[in-house]
Amino acid sequence: MTPARETWKCFGCGLGGDIFSFVMQRDGVSFPDALRTLAAKAGVEIDEHTRRDDARKARLRETLEHAIAFYHAVLTGSRLGQPALDYLRARGFTDETIEAFQLGWAPEGWDVMVRTLKARRNLDSAALAEVGLTSPGRRGPIDRFRARIIFPIRDQNGNAVGLGGRYLVADGDQADHGPKYLNSPATPLFDKSRTLYLIDRAKSAVRKSGQAVIVEGYTDALMAHQAGFDTVVASLGTALTPGQVALLTRYAKKIALAYDVDPAGQSAGTFGVTELNALISEVQADGGLGLTDVGVVRLPDGKDPDEVIRENPDLWREATRTPDPILTYLIDFHASRVDVRTPEGRKRLVDGVLPTLRRVADPVVRDSYLQKLARRSGVEERTLLEVLHQRPAPGRTGSDGDHGGVRLTLEAVRAAQESVSPEEVVRSISAVEAELLRLLLLVPDQQERVADILKPEGLPSTVARELYRALLASRGLPDGEEQHPFERGRLLEALDPETRALAIALYARPGPDPTHLPVERIAYAVDKCLLTLEGDRLEEAIAYNLAEQAEAESRGDHEAMGRLLDQERQYNEARRSLDRRGEQTRLLARPMEVRP
Repeated sequence: MTPARETWKCFGCGLGGDIFSFVMQRDGVSFPDALRTLAAKAGVEIDEHTRRDDARKARLRETLEHAIAFYHAVLTGSRLGQPALDYLRARGFTDETIEAFQLGWAPEGWDVMVRTLKARRNLDSAALAEVGLTSPGRRGPIDRFRARIIFPIRDQNGNAVGLGGRYLVADGDQADHGPKYLNSPATPLFDKSRTLYLIDRAKSAVRKSGQAVIVEGYTDALMAHQAGFDTVVASLGTALTPGQVALLTRYAKKIALAYDVDPAGQSAGTFGVTELNALISEVQADGGLGLTDVGVVRLPDGKDPDEVIRENPDLWREATRTPDPILTYLIDFHASRVDVRTPEGRKRLVDGVLPTLRRVADPVVRDSYLQKLARRSGVEERTLLEVLHQRPAPGRTGSDGDHGGVRLTLEAVRAAQESVSPEEVVRSISAVEAELLRLLLLVPDQQERVADILKPEGLPSTVARELYRALLASRGLPDGEEQHPFERGRLLEALDPETRALAIALYARPGPDPTHLPVERIAYAVDKCLLTLEGDRLEEAIAYNLAEQAEAESRGDHEAMGRLLDQERQYNEARRSLDRRGEQTRLLARPMEVRP
């Protein structure tokens, strides 16, 4: 068995395959019976408590999505958001990036968002507070995010879980407005220690390349993705946590840190470097964790990642392709900031490196870096060995200090690893997406036809798009040079954990087996799904158009009103056309009467 890929091979008889064929061979059962067995093991049956919790989280996600839409509309369509929009453009962000990542602006007023969402969306105060959008005030709830650029934070499946806000200080403003960056508090949806910004956008590229690049800030990660460097995620400005490492190791075996590392060793970046070096030593000694290499991206002094990406993308590409080993980086880093010709400088260099070197488990690796440190510092190896084996003095714990997180030990990362629940993933997509993907998985003959009609972007949920995109890629569709027959095992092997869990849940979902239905009934079911998806996209566009009309009317923009009304007429004609196509599809699906 190869559990990570969910495949098996018998080297005695030559048989092999995926997890479904394994259960079929082992238990001598049919494919549907194997599905039911795997469904039970995956926890497909859900109790009433789980249903209530799912409904609660769905309500909170919807509340958060309404807030994201509100903040985005303020940024892109109002005078209040113009200064923030100008700032983002000046930083090099395009309107396409601002739209694609739904950046927003939280107005300065104490309760602008609260009042707007209550009036327009009928949202109650309890939901706003529970999802971390408001704080208690003397006269009622107030907006938690005020006068800040808003960065929506999503989980690996693309679901909104929280917000990040960057304060935008006006010229001459000397008031204390709190921290420069503010994240959502801990909520039923958001746990900062288990979240990485843009993981939903990066996970496929990370899995393909085998490497994840971690930066500290939202803007660093955004600029990377805008420039096409889509293996980058951000750690939300904190020291890297076991939960974040556990999340990354689902997709990558290598991690490259593009953090700011300060000389005093007190930044989140320094902590992440030293902790990850200790973790990699544990992994090499013990095994059992999908992490083989950790490096540090060497950037010019004083340059943030987003600056390097904008000014010299080739330098960023090469630096992330060939990160320095952690201890090589630390020795060079500290040596460049001291005068090793003086006793004080040599001591500062040794003190900066030894806490990390002390936690290297492999004696061969430790000895080679000890020799390198001796050469750079001018301190004899026997003296370094003596210091290395001394217990750190009280208050000089190096990377063990308080950085607001749990130490990155192998045990902590393993404890943070969670099995992916197939049913939890399938409940994160819409019913029509689930039905269409289930039909395409079980009736491969429909895949080629649908590939010519539906692009992956036509599916609203991230994880649904990932599965559909992988399905097309496995067949060489829609316009690959060479097309392949559909192989379930090959598809599952190519998927990341969440997407694989979705595929398994769809395979195991109870209901009529479509392979036993007439071809025309299957085609009708597929066409009905496609029409529903198209109708949903159209209704969303119509609703957005109406909201834009209201905004244009309130500001007296007659030119925009004329354009929007013309667009509304086009949408209404498209809706009538869609209704006609739906009726034709129903007529074609009816069985013909056979007259004697």
